[in-house]
Amino acid sequence: MTEPVNICEVGPRDGLQIAQTLMATDAKIRWIAAMAAAGVREIEVGSFVPPRVIPQMADTAEVVRRSLEIPGLTVIALVPNLRGAQNAYEAGAHKISTPVSVSEGHSRSNLNRTPAESIVEVSRLVDWVKVQPRRMEVIAGCSTAFGCSIDGVVPTAKVVEVASGLARAGVDRIMLADTVGYAHPAQIKEVVRAVREAIGPVLYGLHLHDTMGLGLANALAGLEEGIRAFDSCLAGLGGCPYAPGASGNVVTEDLVFMLESMGFETGIDLAGLMAARRLLHEGLPAEPMQGQVAKAGIPKTFRQAA
Repeated sequence: MTEPVNICEVGPRDGLQIAQTLMATDAKIRWIAAMAAAGVREIEVGSFVPPRVIPQMADTAEVVRRSLEIPGLTVIALVPNLRGAQNAYEAGAHKISTPVSVSEGHSRSNLNRTPAESIVEVSRLVDWVKVQPRRMEVIAGCSTAFGCSIDGVVPTAKVVEVASGLARAGVDRIMLADTVGYAHPAQIKEVVRAVREAIGPVLYGLHLHDTMGLGLANALAGLEEGIRAFDSCLAGLGGCPYAPGASGNVVTEDLVFMLESMGFETGIDLAGLMAARRLLHEGLPAEPMQGQVAKAGIPKTFRQAA
């Protein structure tokens, strides 16, 4: 338990996309800069989707450009298709993430296409990215990989099928996403093992939600299976507007506390995260925030991993 673990903060994208109020662009940048100052090195700062669909993301191009000025920060943007990838490239994003739902119901609700059609679109996207003069990493997220609030149970074989299709499409990395937060630790282990057997090291990490209160338990199960990369969200905000019942992401502060307490190095200063949380609250004062570290305070027994 002395290995580094990479945490990608997805709050400015996943955390804000279902917020009831809009966060001002300047407030977003202050929040992003504070998280970077605390040691967060990868932040998904927004998504290139039509503003009429998700108005909270209308300023993503500006947020990307301004985030690029923050020293040491890897700027990531979510894109639903080739056009979104082109917009992200033009704005200067270092990496893009693109979601592909495993379940048919969520795929049609979220992107109005089947999983197979999404894989074809990702292949087009990858082909375009590969011929650009500037390198831009492509991360694919297998959404609803552990269950769906529309279709219910998602067979492991279907997750393997979609992940394998994405690997063949040429993406750089694949994340398995518990979009609605229905996963349990034994399921995490089963699916991670099956996907890794099929695609090897292209499987990179987990995107976890905490709907059933099992986010940290599922992260621990992933760690035990060798996963060393996680998405999370400060204050546990977030959720997919096209997945009924989905709630917030696993809480970044709580995840850092668990990992660092166990000896895993995240490079993230917990006190700095709490300061960034205060900026988030200032920017979205009416939004409910989650997190056990925020409730209890940082214990006197806590020590950052060496």
